[in-house]
Amino acid sequence: MSVKRAVRQQYQIIVDTTQGTNIRTPAEGWIRTVRKALGMSGAQLAKRMGLTRARIAQAEKAELEGGVTLKSMQAAAEAMGCHFVYAFVPPDTIENVIIAQARKKAQKITGIAGKHMALEDQAVSAARTNQEVVRLMNELIYEMPPDFWEEK
Repeated sequence: MSVKRAVRQQYQIIVDTTQGTNIRTPAEGWIRTVRKALGMSGAQLAKRMGLTRARIAQAEKAELEGGVTLKSMQAAAEAMGCHFVYAFVPPDTIENVIIAQARKKAQKITGIAGKHMALEDQAVSAARTNQEVVRLMNELIYEMPPDFWEEK
């Protein structure tokens, strides 16, 4: 196994630890939800953070709009006695995400080749096409060409 492949697998293990978690952002956002759960007013949080109440309202609004900074979230969490964590949670294991991309690319490649073959009246059976898709998938997964994630 190559060093590059071993390193990629170690990263996959790290990312896969988030898979299956069901963390969803509350409708009112994390800052407001945790603050309310603690029974803390906006003014009290502002005082703990050395900010104005208006700034807390801005941060809560920015969080809902996707414009809050990680630094602001970290500061708010600490002011409320919490740890701030962010993560990317894949829908499946990273290996399966890679397999799906390889299948997509392999199907596209075989589809293009199949069209050319059909134009030359040399169409290949569906079973043979499926075998070629699997072969290409395995090759793509192993080699991970530079254009692997490009949507050409």
